[in-house]
Amino acid sequence: MGGTVFFSVTMSLDGFMAPASLGDLMGQQWRELQQWIFPLRFFRENLKLGEGGEEGLDNDIARATYERTGASVMGKRMFDAGEQMWPEEAPFHTPVFVVTHEKRNPWERPGGTTFHFVNDGIESALFQARAAAGDRDVRIAGGAETIQQYLDGGLIDEFSIALAPVLFGTGVRLFDRVDPGRLALEQVRTEASSRVTHLTYTAAKR
Repeated sequence: MGGTVFFSVTMSLDGFMAPASLGDLMGQQWRELQQWIFPLRFFRENLKLGEGGEEGLDNDIARATYERTGASVMGKRMFDAGEQMWPEEAPFHTPVFVVTHEKRNPWERPGGTTFHFVNDGIESALFQARAAAGDRDVRIAGGAETIQQYLDGGLIDEFSIALAPVLFGTGVRLFDRVDPGRLALEQVRTEASSRVTHLTYTAAKR
């Protein structure tokens, strides 16, 4: 259980990572935010969209993020949206632990993804994810509120932001409800492609 706990998200220049309404997820604004990832070879392979696709820095980062992840944690809001949108072979291919009040048996999908529903809080979900991940890392997949809870609890070791040249104006901010007095950040890497700037930070309790 020695892996890193991290998250990796795309954020608009004005600090938003998702529209306010679930109904707008996959809408035009969200697609503009995420457009850097759609042409990538890894993205197309992982969702079985066919051969080909772009290679280069963005593709290398997307692939490395997937390969380091041994298990994921997500909130119920993200799961509810994804359950409607993911293909039958969900794109995680590892155990996923869903933080929820809903009691539900594990949901196994083709391709190695099994969703486990955790009813006793974020720390329990993380403990189970770390056990499942072994020596690999645990990704806090989202959404924003779940990431904020892990950040505010001092449970994140590292995070990466793909900063996209998009303005939202309104929506779900990545760092809302995070107490800045409890978090010490250090920038460890900056890499820019033609579409986004990748920022990586370590996080520690103050």
